[in-house]
Amino acid sequence: MIKYIRPQHWIKYDLNAIQSDLIEAKSAIGALKMIPYQRSWVESLQHMELKREIAGTSRIEGADFTENELDEALKEDPEQLLTRSQKQAHAAVKTYRWISTLEDEQPINGKLVKEIHRRIVTGADDDHCRPGVLRRQDENVTFGQPRHRGANGGEECKKAFDEFSLAIQREYREHDLIIQALASHYHLAAMHPFLDGNGRSARALEALILQRAGLRDTCFIAMSNYYYDEKIAYLNSLSASRAENHNITSFLAFALKGITLQSRRLLEEIKNKVQKEIFRNLMYDLFARLKTPRKRLIAKRQLNILKLLLENDKMDLGEMYERLFERYRSLKNPSKAFFRDLNGLINIQAIKPEKTHLDRWEIQLRLEWPTEMTETAFRERIKLFPKAKTYSFLR
Repeated sequence: MIKYIRPQHWIKYDLNAIQSDLIEAKSAIGALKMIPYQRSWVESLQHMELKREIAGTSRIEGADFTENELDEALKEDPEQLLTRSQKQAHAAVKTYRWISTLEDEQPINGKLVKEIHRRIVTGADDDHCRPGVLRRQDENVTFGQPRHRGANGGEECKKAFDEFSLAIQREYREHDLIIQALASHYHLAAMHPFLDGNGRSARALEALILQRAGLRDTCFIAMSNYYYDEKIAYLNSLSASRAENHNITSFLAFALKGITLQSRRLLEEIKNKVQKEIFRNLMYDLFARLKTPRKRLIAKRQLNILKLLLENDKMDLGEMYERLFERYRSLKNPSKAFFRDLNGLINIQAIKPEKTHLDRWEIQLRLEWPTEMTETAFRERIKLFPKAKTYSFLR
């Protein structure tokens, strides 16, 4: 059992050892903030990020729920929460939504940390844990692998918590906000001042401070999802920092890589949305210029193919045909018309077929198409639509 020793320094690390990781993390956040976006689909991405965050922070603690159970728990007013895991997820999502409303001027102190904990456990763990109340005398907790013991309940726990709260308001301010966020996460988790919900509270506190470092609103990233995916490395980095007398260099190096990774992943998802929006605009613009009734009819069906791929990126050929069959049912030869339409889109290079290792065909959207296709080239290639060979790409 590794006992808790109150730190002499509440923010101790080797800046030279993590300098490059910090620069990378800040650059990744900067790139995320600079990219243009459309509010509606970024809100959709952020809902997914919040879902990843809640799933991650709950599953680190051993929560076990299905996708549908998680979706129900994340609703504003769920119909029924059957398990403790669902209740914890529901309390966590309400806490994160509340955090997102806090102004930057809101002081981060002991009172706020207790409020985060109160919200995290209320309705989920308050049957065995007093919300927002520090552990009392002889209320001790152990956690992690190898087993660690939090600050002894009572006076030691209160003293450690008060010193930590004071440090956040004083010496922490001399350091980068990202470092402040990660240091707060580490120390709250190390002392474990509450009977339950310590890890969830530590990760929520980290999320709050990361907001002030630029990761808020449309730039929120799911760090808990990273911690869950790398759970062994996560716990090892926390343990290593504690073994080094609360020198948090090990944890900072691990977590900063996570900030970079998660920021870049979200950036790629936003870029993908931007590319799809450009693709969508061009396809409607070019197809709207077709003159003859026959070409307009074919183009209408082809737009349905492209819209389906915009939703799915790529699809199995058989599944695509099933999804679009109603559009072709009334035609004399539905399958022939479908393959003709596909070949037309392949001919203008808007899509491409790929053979899978299972010897099946997948149809994939070419998001680079708008950067390659000119109106003149489109008009030339569109002339081949009615003449396209039915199964040319299957040969």
